[in-house]
Amino acid sequence: MNRHSLRFRLAFTFAWFGALVSLLLSIGLSFTAHNLGERLMDETLRAEIEDYMSRRARNPDSLPPATISVRGYVHVPGRKTEDIPPVLLELSPGKHQLTLNGTPYRAAVANKGEERYVMLFNELRQRQREEQFLMYLVSGALIMTLISAGIGWWLAGRVVAPVSELARRVSKAKPEDDAAEITKGFPRDEIGALARVFGGYLERMRAFIDRERAFTADVSHELRTPLAIVQGAVELLEDDPRLDEKQQKRIARIGRAAREMIDLSSALLLMAREETSDEAVKQDCDVWDVVMHAVETQRHLVSAQTTVELACRSRSRITAERTLLGIVAANLIRNAFAYTKAGTVSICLEEGCLTVSDSGPGIREEDIGKVFQRHFKGSTSAGSGIGLSLVKRICDRYGWETVIESSEGRGTTAQLFFATSPHHTPALAP
Repeated sequence: MNRHSLRFRLAFTFAWFGALVSLLLSIGLSFTAHNLGERLMDETLRAEIEDYMSRRARNPDSLPPATISVRGYVHVPGRKTEDIPPVLLELSPGKHQLTLNGTPYRAAVANKGEERYVMLFNELRQRQREEQFLMYLVSGALIMTLISAGIGWWLAGRVVAPVSELARRVSKAKPEDDAAEITKGFPRDEIGALARVFGGYLERMRAFIDRERAFTADVSHELRTPLAIVQGAVELLEDDPRLDEKQQKRIARIGRAAREMIDLSSALLLMAREETSDEAVKQDCDVWDVVMHAVETQRHLVSAQTTVELACRSRSRITAERTLLGIVAANLIRNAFAYTKAGTVSICLEEGCLTVSDSGPGIREEDIGKVFQRHFKGSTSAGSGIGLSLVKRICDRYGWETVIESSEGRGTTAQLFFATSPHHTPALAP
């Protein structure tokens, strides 16, 4: 039984309410029964004293009552009263509660002239009846609680059934489904209103997906076409022998920007799609080949005082979209090249792990946990802040993991772990 389910909580509420009502009723009945018992005993004692007084007025030798429940005594000054317990002689006129020889009694004391009348009522049987009555009340309260829980469970099932049906329909609904299938069969009450709200959200989701698909198709054509034209024009200009060195550098810069824009737009379009079985997404990639391509495209960022060290200890191959893998590698390598003004950048590929280390300014300790946030830029960053956030999204898509360790003033080490199985647990390379 799910204790967090709505049906259980409703049934528990019914049971709790039934138990509370039963408890209050039992306390009230127990108190009333006890109070009535005391009043009956007091009335019995008063009647017995009055009756004995009247009999003694007619016959001074009349004996006081002596039954299982009631026992009376009379004390006359100057007469021997050995049978009267001494404690009774100390009682003042009125009602009293006392215990004699381990037996509880209810006592009534009255004076008539010089005579004192004491009447005792044995409370033992009364208390036994009260305890038995209390047991009946407790049993009744437990039975009432169980009945309340059963009724609550049944009523909760009737109440929750429409909610469960709505949850089932919503969980199975797809954007392309008809929204009327969700609202079908529900009455025009609160559940029906909730079903219509979900139906409205489904229609809005379907419209959003249609707009996204249209946007993706338009961007794929309208953005790639001019970029391809720019790239073609750059390639023609690069072969023009009339350009001087300064112009060639500018053309090369335009070409790099165009290629980066083509790669970035391709990556964003791929990330906008859902996972499919498309072979383009599952192509076999040579990681070192992708890394070397990224190194060559980003080499213009390397300063004259920086040394680049390359090491391939394992020619790893993974199944992934080459463009997305290139985006990840290029971002890690670009950051190392751009922030190392003088020193060493080390790029090492091992089995299941790509490590990029630099001796740049490093990252402040308070910024380490924010580097993967979208649009976050460190104190020394001049970028847009989307590079590492895109890396994080791509890694999440393929089950990879990126670990960044840095010490301010001592450089940064970024490690990309490629998951080889659903239970792969990466470890930092020494």
